[in-house]
Amino acid sequence: MELEAVARRRRALAAPVGVAAVAVTAAAVLHFRDPHSAGSYGVCPMYALTGLWCPACGGLRAVNDLTNLDLGAAVSSNVLIVPFIAVLVIAWIGWTVRRWKGTRDRMIVLRPTVTIVVLGVLVAFTVVRNTPWGSWLAPA
Repeated sequence: MELEAVARRRRALAAPVGVAAVAVTAAAVLHFRDPHSAGSYGVCPMYALTGLWCPACGGLRAVNDLTNLDLGAAVSSNVLIVPFIAVLVIAWIGWTVRRWKGTRDRMIVLRPTVTIVVLGVLVAFTVVRNTPWGSWLAPA
């Protein structure tokens, strides 16, 4: 009976382990192939078409900076990426614990109100970083 429980827990942890493997692989790629070089990962379609910074512009550079343990540079590249990654790590830990205890659910489930707030923050961030008085939020 005990072997069956262990096998069930291993299967339950397959999704969190897979998500962690993809995240670590992506971070490693961004660490070893520096996105600070112009065009190293292509260009942002929104920036290429409109000349405006999208909410994710600078995100690859921010992750690269985080893999180099340079928090200041990461915040300078995209101030939203650092808390976003922190929220994802916390959500992943909680998800892993819930899966270990036998609860089958998704990593993140947002209520409609939270979704609206997050979208509002992203729109406001995009507008502000593309104005002269918010240019300090543009990717460095």
